[in-house]
Amino acid sequence: MKAYLKNYRQSPRKVRLVADLIRGKKVNKALTLLSFTQRRATGSIKKLLESAIANAKKNSGIDKENLTVKDIQINKGIVFKRHQPRARGRAFPIRKRTSNISIVLSEQQETQNNSKKSKI
Repeated sequence: MKAYLKNYRQSPRKVRLVADLIRGKKVNKALTLLSFTQRRATGSIKKLLESAIANAKKNSGIDKENLTVKDIQINKGIVFKRHQPRARGRAFPIRKRTSNISIVLSEQQETQNNSKKSKI
């Protein structure tokens, strides 16, 4: 149950702020958090999470309610290098950073605690 997004055009530092919100959460709660968070990266991460859910359902037949976000990693992608002209013929470097996002879902076994109380 994995999904990848490569060369997402936003810096990893900004995307990690959103990823930290959903790491370790149940999938339903993670989707709700992403719906109400006002960051640019939430749309892409939400779409990637839905893709991972669809992969789990199609390939393994796992129900959505049993899934949790086991791991989400934001790594550095390629960096576009541009230059901005400055005074006296100099050039100022501009680095347009990208991110590689990978998400891993796992099935959480629901443990039922039906412990019976002993009567004293």
